[in-house]
Amino acid sequence: MSRKAFLDLSFLLRSCVPHSAIFQAKQCHAQTILQGLLPNVTLENDLLLVYSRYSRCCYARKVFDRMLRRNMHSWNIMVASCVKNSMYNDVLTIFSEFKRCGLQPDHYTLPSLFKAAIGVCDAWFGKICHGWVIKLGYEGYVVVGGSVLEFYIKCGDIPLARSVFSNMLCRDHVVWNLMISGFGNAELYSEAINCFREMLVLNGVKVDYMIVPSILNACGREGDLMKGKELHGYVVKNFAFDADAPIGNALIDMYGKCGCLNDSEKVFRTLRHVNLVTWTTMISCYGIHGKGEESLSLFKKAIHDGFAPNSVTVTAILASCSHAGLVDQGKHIFSSIYSDYGLEPTVEHYACVVYLLSCCGYLVEALDFLKSMKAPVTGSIWGALLAGCVMHKNVEIGEIAAHHLFQLEPNNASNYIALCGIYQSHGMIDGISNIRAKMRNLGLVKTPGYSWINIGGRAHKFYQGDLSHPMAQMIYKIIYQISNVQLLNNYFLGVENSLHDDTLIMGL
Repeated sequence: MSRKAFLDLSFLLRSCVPHSAIFQAKQCHAQTILQGLLPNVTLENDLLLVYSRYSRCCYARKVFDRMLRRNMHSWNIMVASCVKNSMYNDVLTIFSEFKRCGLQPDHYTLPSLFKAAIGVCDAWFGKICHGWVIKLGYEGYVVVGGSVLEFYIKCGDIPLARSVFSNMLCRDHVVWNLMISGFGNAELYSEAINCFREMLVLNGVKVDYMIVPSILNACGREGDLMKGKELHGYVVKNFAFDADAPIGNALIDMYGKCGCLNDSEKVFRTLRHVNLVTWTTMISCYGIHGKGEESLSLFKKAIHDGFAPNSVTVTAILASCSHAGLVDQGKHIFSSIYSDYGLEPTVEHYACVVYLLSCCGYLVEALDFLKSMKAPVTGSIWGALLAGCVMHKNVEIGEIAAHHLFQLEPNNASNYIALCGIYQSHGMIDGISNIRAKMRNLGLVKTPGYSWINIGGRAHKFYQGDLSHPMAQMIYKIIYQISNVQLLNNYFLGVENSLHDDTLIMGL
């Protein structure tokens, strides 16, 4: 072997990696063969690296399979290449061969193995890999710990993810982002906000702009306007949010969900770069505030500006029509989904139309529309019909919707409660007794509703008839005083019926 030829080709192959020079890399590969430089683990690793970097996984695999001798670098490159190309089953095959060689994974191998476990949805393999992490003492490596955390979050095992997170010796902003996003995706919005606070107060980690949308989403879901505004201020000082569409979109959504539609509009007008998600979010904000006409106007403007609606956009505008009772407009948009936008109607679209018709009192039409569906009718669609029946106290169609839901969602207590509400509005005692008996047999319990308020970063929850709050007596006295003032005003205004129920307060 020519030492100079070997060094030159190795240098050239490594130089090809940062310059996307795949054609030149193939020429170098040909020279290694013509000059008889193979097998050589260094050159073969160089070839693996350049082919893997530019997604030529089939070439990399051929080189790998022909290698007479492999080191850890060879295995790690091949495993990472398969993960990068979503060839997760190949990773498991290669790892089985790896173990037969008597080798153990290192801190470069393990992150790729966790991604493969996520890719094939193999929780058992992921837990085996976690065992390797503990056994080999790699828990202190932040990249490995982050991979373990991501695995449990992606598998939906938040308790184990929380345990891994709590026991991590070192956490960077990626780890914090993972945990906060994990809480948010699991709809544990309060935990997401608390985790964010801990990141700022206890650890002093600088806020990464990638996590800002997740935190704003959690603030919107929890109604934590103060924390949302605080984060908005931080964003204005530290990031060019008006040029960052994801952050701008999250701000619009957060203010909309917290009831500040004017602020949503201000952010929308301020953004320099908008995308389809921006338009969809603003349309949705108008919708949840009952401003259907504004939603329709914005929808038309988005199309005029060259944005083609996608399925989510159509769902947002249909939902807006539902909230505003715009029956004709909603029906027109649904009928033109395919012809105007080239989209196939989804379950969400059907549910929006059923909800629109049923809430506006067109219950028979909603039922007929539902029956005309070619696809199977899901629980969300029957639930939309049942909601309209509750609103209009329709027993006959309400029973049809409820009994379909009992079959599709036998353990969803809210469906039984909804039918009970319809029976109660008509004084149908036997119907109420039968439904309650079914609930007892199934072991279902109604989840109590509550209201809450955030004070000093702490959420105070109040359930109906709940006196457990330490300041309950003072709170109810103030409510009683407010109610008396309102009753007095109503008396002078000639209002006959007050919406306030003083039964609980008078009992104090």
